[in-house]
Amino acid sequence: MNQPPYGTPPPPPVPPTAPPGYGQPVPPTTPTGYGPSVPHPGYGQPVQPTAPTGYGPSVPHPGYGQPVQPTAPMGFGPPPPSYAPHPAPADAPEFLAVDRRNSVVVDETGVTFECNGVTAEFPWPEIRSVHYQPSGNGKSLMVAVIHADGILYECVVDAKRGERLHEWLNQLALVIGHYRYYRPGA
Repeated sequence: MNQPPYGTPPPPPVPPTAPPGYGQPVPPTTPTGYGPSVPHPGYGQPVQPTAPTGYGPSVPHPGYGQPVQPTAPMGFGPPPPSYAPHPAPADAPEFLAVDRRNSVVVDETGVTFECNGVTAEFPWPEIRSVHYQPSGNGKSLMVAVIHADGILYECVVDAKRGERLHEWLNQLALVIGHYRYYRPGA
């Protein structure tokens, strides 16, 4: 066996070498036959834009970070004119159906539901369409509003008598027909 005797010092350490890709940068070289070697301008030096030939004179870019001069004095301008709501015609029809818990109102402002003490108001500009029909048992009026965002809201009002339901249906047809063509605020 060829083993060094005990107490021999270890071999001297080898100085570390940098792995490939680390250390001093290698200057770029251009293979022969591919044109002259052009030094890179480096970072931080602005490159001047030039317009392609035939597209007019080259206008220098003003640069970034330069303040823009305001064209108008700072502050608020004059107040906008006040916008009055559309005046309702003198003969603006209204519809009202009420039972002990719910109600439906259709007038020049829009459609209002009150269901068990909760009120929902739908102005005409926010309404896509209004639908109504008698309930399956023929004793209630069902009114639905489809909001501009597509959500359906519904209110059911008990008529108790068939004659009252027919009156409501006839009156509601006239009022909805009027506001379908005359849309206040639209």
